[in-house]
Amino acid sequence: MSARVRVVIWYRCPGGAGEIVGTFGHIARKLHGTPGLLRSELLQAHGETDSVAVMSEWESLEAFRSWETGSNHRGTTAPLRMYHDHRRDRPFEIYEVAAATALQPS
Repeated sequence: MSARVRVVIWYRCPGGAGEIVGTFGHIARKLHGTPGLLRSELLQAHGETDSVAVMSEWESLEAFRSWETGSNHRGTTAPLRMYHDHRRDRPFEIYEVAAATALQPS
């Protein structure tokens, strides 16, 4: 089994993140209980109000790939597809966690 992975997908929203918050929430509720999906966040780029990203954390690359190639993937995420940031070479990136540390509050 591989290490945890983070998948980052970039979007452009002329109206800012508020334009897709509801859609993101709806999709997140549909994905609740997806095997291997640990969390998903909608991130607003600092200083760039029309740039947002969805970052999802998966227990392994295998878990992500299984969901990505499954029958529910395209239909579930379709409402966000119109916002893909086409100015980027690739619509998403997959990052494997190479090292991590738990920080204690000071």
